[in-house]
Amino acid sequence: MDDLVSTQWLGDNLGAGDLVAVDSSFFMSSSGRDARTEYLAAHIPGARFLDIDELSDKANPAPHMLPAAAAFGAAMAALGVDRDDRIVVYDNSPLRTAARGWFMLRHFGASQVAILDGGFQKWSAEGRPVESGEPAPRHARFDAVERADEVVSKSEVRAGLGTALIDARSTARFEGSEADPRPGVAAGHIPGARNLPFAALYNDGGTFRSRDEIARIFTDAGADPHASFVATCGSGVTANALIFAAHLLGNRATRLYDGSWSEWGADPSTPKAIGPA
Repeated sequence: MDDLVSTQWLGDNLGAGDLVAVDSSFFMSSSGRDARTEYLAAHIPGARFLDIDELSDKANPAPHMLPAAAAFGAAMAALGVDRDDRIVVYDNSPLRTAARGWFMLRHFGASQVAILDGGFQKWSAEGRPVESGEPAPRHARFDAVERADEVVSKSEVRAGLGTALIDARSTARFEGSEADPRPGVAAGHIPGARNLPFAALYNDGGTFRSRDEIARIFTDAGADPHASFVATCGSGVTANALIFAAHLLGNRATRLYDGSWSEWGADPSTPKAIGPA
């Protein structure tokens, strides 16, 4: 299975016993949309719903931080997602949150995880079958083990990473000309970060741009798509699009700052920069 699969491929293979679709849609509260409600109304047949906000470390004040491995594994088993399955993650969100689901599943041990190019938007636009309600139960086991060296902490960023830091937020939020949507979070960016808005990686319909275009977009942002880097964003979600895009180019030397700006910007002791990179 390729890392990025088409709607045609998924349609042709959906009935395979070891293949499971996972909806990891997520919306900002200001959007007025509810991902679980939309999933229950219509989803790819047999798909499970991975709630990336609910399945998080609730003890951490930063939003939807990665949960403990045991909690993630138990949740996946309850959903009917086996660690050894071929897993295709999709979303129906302008935030392109399938990349967050892809990262979480791989981070906790799944080895065969792909993203559906174009997501549910493309699937439904093509008139492909959907179903509503909860999917049928499916026996699964997910012995989660957290992969090392994929996530960095605030203290590590503060001490100096020794590698590039790329911020996936919009230019306005990165430069501080637009206020952060979260109360108590300052405007601006981490000093030394480059800015590559995640939306630049996608075509208008939500499919990924070509690999050549992705490489050029990284280069235009002042970042080497083939070199190690740490991705950051507003709250650790859209940064995963940068990681996945680099993965498509063969780059396996990427890491995530999971706390991202919601953690960094809320800390009055951290240095902050305003303006262009």
